[in-house]
Amino acid sequence: MRGVAPPARIAPDVVIDVEGLSKSFGGHKVVDGLSMRVERGQIYGFLGPNGSGKTTTIRMLCGLLTPDAGHGTCLGMDIRTEARRIRAHVGYMTQRFSLYEDLTVEENLHFVARLYGVPQPERVAQETLEKLGLGGRGGQLAGSLSGGWKQRLALCACILPGPDLLLLDEPTAGVDPKARREFWTQIHDLAASGLTVLVSTHYMDEAERCHEIAYIAYGKLLTRGTVQEVISRSGLVTWTVTAQGMESRVAGLALARLTRELELCEGVNMVAPFGTALHVCGHDEAALEAAIAPYRHAPGLLWKRAASSLEDVFIDLMNRSRDNMQ
Repeated sequence: MRGVAPPARIAPDVVIDVEGLSKSFGGHKVVDGLSMRVERGQIYGFLGPNGSGKTTTIRMLCGLLTPDAGHGTCLGMDIRTEARRIRAHVGYMTQRFSLYEDLTVEENLHFVARLYGVPQPERVAQETLEKLGLGGRGGQLAGSLSGGWKQRLALCACILPGPDLLLLDEPTAGVDPKARREFWTQIHDLAASGLTVLVSTHYMDEAERCHEIAYIAYGKLLTRGTVQEVISRSGLVTWTVTAQGMESRVAGLALARLTRELELCEGVNMVAPFGTALHVCGHDEAALEAAIAPYRHAPGLLWKRAASSLEDVFIDLMNRSRDNMQ
């Protein structure tokens, strides 16, 4: 963190523009030839399984790690040679709450404001609290806040110095759905004011709130674009099957048996349970329909052709990815 406020600057239209980023640890390539481009004011979702390289990529973008290979810019500055300058204009919210739990909400923000050399720190801290709905909790100890309020306080601390780019590393893990929805309303408000947001998440509903998304698995970027572009580009065909007229236990057993059988069929790339139904997916439409044909008129099973969901696409991508850390 800097000790004095940086000079005012105008963020470029392209905030992140990197090519071929790679990083290895202990002989394992954690990020492998990753390229991405994020425009100003976008909310860019960064998705992938645990250990896929998302956090490592975020740290390279904000100057906390130097890539082994590749090049690019963040906020118009070179990620290799201007890392210190980049960090002065980036707000980074980590997965774990990193403020002082034995200080009050106000004391934490006063500390952050002074650390960043923000003029009139008390006034700016209070304005930031009011902006994110924490005005009435200024005297409360940070450690006594619920998960959702801690998350909101952490976001306050990130935006208080006025960054041009906000990096959020799985910010809503362990937070209830209501708090997550409120958090995303705040993120959209910030993006509408011109702040660029790169957010990593495991939640599909959060991915669908992003302007664009990218999916990374075991260091490799597999797909990117809007949600609809990613789904369309996957070429995935999906059928749903639901057990009808059975007790819950019997229906569960029937679907479990059907899952085992379908997974052995040629043309079926994935069978995934979704509540009381199965999603049966494949990339070859004719082969998939031939595989499910013997089960289409089985008693107690209702089949429907369905649009592939983002979760269908991501599970399929994960199933087809090779874990290079094994």
